[in-house]
Amino acid sequence: MRKSSNSDPVGTDKKLIAAAAALLDAGGESAVTLRAVGNAVGVSHNAPYKHFKDRSALLAAVAIEDFTMLTSVFVGVGQSSSAPLDKLRQALAEVADYGHKHPSRYRLLFSDPGIAAKGGALEEAAMQSFAALASIIAECQSSHNLLEMPNAALTSLLYATVHGLIDLKASGRMRSEKGFTSVDASVELLISLLSQGVLKSTASKPS
Repeated sequence: MRKSSNSDPVGTDKKLIAAAAALLDAGGESAVTLRAVGNAVGVSHNAPYKHFKDRSALLAAVAIEDFTMLTSVFVGVGQSSSAPLDKLRQALAEVADYGHKHPSRYRLLFSDPGIAAKGGALEEAAMQSFAALASIIAECQSSHNLLEMPNAALTSLLYATVHGLIDLKASGRMRSEKGFTSVDASVELLISLLSQGVLKSTASKPS
């Protein structure tokens, strides 16, 4: 995705990525052009092409940075001394908070088919993030706080639900008359239902 050159100034690519992320936050994906990013960093219009093949490669680099950030957050939560379900609540709250604060970057990561098809380093970063969340969910399962089922399937279910809730919130369709009050409240309801499922499953097993 990125071009490599021994003559590239150290750190310029990071500055370009940060500038692109800031433009995404300020004006959405349409605001991100290599010219605008170059202006933001204070380099010539052609300079960004020394670091990124095109606009798509730059956006992919932004996505990699943010997936890496989410991985770091999940790992930190997983290493905390909190109870397993509290770790899960915190991890999912971090996803919701990221989606709320950075809606355009969130859509880039999770709703852009062009980004999803990139593969390579981007796919690796996305899967590392998924694996870090799956590890938290696995701890909940091993401590009998969540249902016994394939870990990847449960992680995908929780991830997909949170993404759907964030999308409802962002589009103004999360309304109390539909039974929604907030992303956090809906996530808590889902966790509660999955936890109750564990209790019912345990109670139904012969002693």
